[in-house]
Amino acid sequence: MNITLITVGTLKEQYLTTAMGEYIKRLSAYAKFEEINLKEEKILDEDNEKEIAAALDAEGEKILKAVPKDAYLITLCVEGVQVSSEELAKKIETAAQKSGKICLVIGSSHGLSPKVKAASDYRMSVSKLTFPHQLMRVMILEILYRSMTILAGKRYHK
Repeated sequence: MNITLITVGTLKEQYLTTAMGEYIKRLSAYAKFEEINLKEEKILDEDNEKEIAAALDAEGEKILKAVPKDAYLITLCVEGVQVSSEELAKKIETAAQKSGKICLVIGSSHGLSPKVKAASDYRMSVSKLTFPHQLMRVMILEILYRSMTILAGKRYHK
């Protein structure tokens, strides 16, 4: 299975990059993993909805170009479906059987372009709570690792 994680924006905090590295290492036992990090568009006026929409549109174009061909696209967004760990594992298993490629997308601090959401095969929400998109990178890697251990019948998931 090939898993691609597309993220927008830079990750500067060492403790988060260390945690990501640990989960990427763990995931490598179950799947080939690739992270694609895209530059976040600059927004001069954070209160200007048109400027935000233009930035999301530009980011969306870059995201859609980066999605591997034939990958099952999962976007992380607030209006997505909340699932249990077991339900996500099953979703990943079913998606992997189709093409062997899964791509997850975490947008910028302003979210995702409607074009990216429309192109997704599955919209997922991790929680009704709001988390920093940088922390979400670590969280989704742990979630993916947990899914892989569930599918492999390992004891990590309790």
